[in-house]
Amino acid sequence: MGNTRSGGGLSTAQQAAKFLGVSALAGAVMAGLALPAVGAFGLAAKGTVEGFDEIPANLKTPPLSERTTILDAKGGEIAKVYSRDRTIVKLKDISPYMRQAIVAIEDARFYKHGAVDLKGILRAVNKNAQNGGVSQGASTLTQQYVKNVFVEEAGNDEKKVAQATEQSIGRKIKELKYAIQVEQELGKKRILENYLNITFFGQQAYGVEAASQRYFSKPAKDLALEQAALLAGLVQSPSRYDPVANPETAKTRRDTVLQRMAEVKDISQAQAEAAKKKPLGLKVSRPRSGCITAVHGAGFFCDYVREVFYNDPTFGKTREARAKRWDRGGMTIRTTLDPRAQKSVQRSIKSHVYQSDRVATAVSLVEPGTGRVLGMGQSRPYGFGKDETQINLSADKSMGGSNYGFQVGSTFKPITAAAAIERGTKPYKRYSSPYKMEYPSPVSTCKGTWTNNEGATVANENKSEVGPYGMKEATAKSVNTYFVQLISEIGVCPVTELADKIGAKRADGKEHHQVPSLTLGTEGFSPLTMANAYATFANRGVYCSPVFIESITGPGGKALKVPKSTCKRAMSQKTADTINTLLRGVVEDGTGKQAGLQSRASAGKTGTTDERRAAWFVGYTPNLAGAVWVGGPGAEGVKMENITIGGVYHDKVYGADTPGPIWKDAMTGALEGKPAPGFVTVPIKDPDAQRPDRHDKPGHDRPGRGDNGGEDPWPDISLPPDLIGGGDNGGKGHGGKGSGGLRLP
Repeated sequence: MGNTRSGGGLSTAQQAAKFLGVSALAGAVMAGLALPAVGAFGLAAKGTVEGFDEIPANLKTPPLSERTTILDAKGGEIAKVYSRDRTIVKLKDISPYMRQAIVAIEDARFYKHGAVDLKGILRAVNKNAQNGGVSQGASTLTQQYVKNVFVEEAGNDEKKVAQATEQSIGRKIKELKYAIQVEQELGKKRILENYLNITFFGQQAYGVEAASQRYFSKPAKDLALEQAALLAGLVQSPSRYDPVANPETAKTRRDTVLQRMAEVKDISQAQAEAAKKKPLGLKVSRPRSGCITAVHGAGFFCDYVREVFYNDPTFGKTREARAKRWDRGGMTIRTTLDPRAQKSVQRSIKSHVYQSDRVATAVSLVEPGTGRVLGMGQSRPYGFGKDETQINLSADKSMGGSNYGFQVGSTFKPITAAAAIERGTKPYKRYSSPYKMEYPSPVSTCKGTWTNNEGATVANENKSEVGPYGMKEATAKSVNTYFVQLISEIGVCPVTELADKIGAKRADGKEHHQVPSLTLGTEGFSPLTMANAYATFANRGVYCSPVFIESITGPGGKALKVPKSTCKRAMSQKTADTINTLLRGVVEDGTGKQAGLQSRASAGKTGTTDERRAAWFVGYTPNLAGAVWVGGPGAEGVKMENITIGGVYHDKVYGADTPGPIWKDAMTGALEGKPAPGFVTVPIKDPDAQRPDRHDKPGHDRPGRGDNGGEDPWPDISLPPDLIGGGDNGGKGHGGKGSGGLRLP
């Protein structure tokens, strides 16, 4: 493309030479660089028409970076994010005063010359010679526009930006050639429009619309004469003439622009004098960019949306390409965030845990069956100040969360129960469940067997918790030794495999440890992961991957492809219904009674780790699942004994007494006005029990198809011969302490 010809068969270089002469071309470069006149001789000797022709003729004009607006599911604005604050407008939507002012001060002969202004060059050469140095350049608006295109293409790459703005002869020659091309292809009006949209006006404002909003809080079409003159004067040096930081210097520069407008007959001298007498009249709107400005405490939800964009191949082949697309902006992103749910989350957090508390809390809400994340909040706000953080306490490490997540304690036990039921274990299975015991061994794993060579032990929370227990009572009381016996019988592998199927993967991205203490919640997970895993129970065994983005509209209103939730069956309906029945018992008569919802069918599980460094409640209704974590936000955590949280003193923190009420209040508000469906339940009756089991309270539930009038719905299923066979806060276990004070490597 270097020898593209137009206009009488002349190449671009020949057109330049015809217009300027080769020596004049050299002079153009010299003047544009504001170099002493002697520089022209060296360039004239070395610069040739052929060398000029070797520069590619096509100027790559990248889409201008703009604001991206992030919306909630109802269309309300969450935040605006941008690499460069810019709103593109048409020339007709820019005040005539602004168009006149920028031409008058930057390139008064704009409509009379081509890409290069020969008279302007000669004037600059003469002026610089008189001053014995550099005092004046001669770049036209077209040349300035081309330079700004180079800068825009460089993006945030400092090295490329330096190359795009370096004061070198080579860059000026390239700038000149592209300026000629732009003049031929766009015409004056389009060049002026592009120039006013791309130019930097200081205070993070790119383009005249953003500048008008920043300094005067009004659209560019409404700029008055003196306001337009002020903005036009900024272009030469946005920092030097910044009216916020340097009002006197800015006024002097504004008045210079007004006088120049009078000299070129855009306005009368009387108009100029009247405008000079007016104050700057600033009405500054401070920049509000990024997730730190998000409403309703949704800063971390907003940040998660950005992480989704950076990590999902839907938005580009490489992370670099996706980041560049994000920085380019110009998108409207409608998310899954439910404003009612989000407000409820934040109200609950603020009423139970203070920002200044030693511990923090994080809450995530997920819709079963769709994977839509409806709410996400935490007590430590998004920010850089005291008791603020940029770590998303609800997220995995790869998505901006903590390095390890948080040990989940007994909230992992239902996953073990589900895996056992899937393998044929009856839900009334009874174990001796002593207060304290050694871990049984050997235990089968995905990688062979685990043997308790060290005599590791596990204990229940209270000495009064002594079996035998069936699964329902053991779940309600969260009996550690029961679940250790259960996982030891079925093996570790079925548990970790099911955990992966329901998305319960470690926050650090590593594989699960193949040890029986896994059932006590020794590994670190994020609240979002736990909420979505329990949503699988609510959805009767079908797992749906979490989603944050509903739709994206790009520049020009074009709809962009977005990642969708993928749903697949992780367990049978009967297994899920059985877990729902078991976990109803937790909130009705078990450790989670303080979290039970009054007018809705609900289920859930408490969890507390050793030394009470983390406390959880994870629960759900058929149409909403939520997880609440409370603990120390740092790597070491906080021992939650003799501690005040949200103004309430606790001698010991339990999953029920702190996370439970947070969950209850958040869920109550989020579900207000929504249907209250019931669970499909199954009878869990042990025909060999010494006493009749409790009947499930009907509530809003309906009997499942397995209800057969008292007959055993769980026929005998033989277990494979190779399979041998917590209250929270148990005794010492393999690889950790019971339900998990030790963070495994």
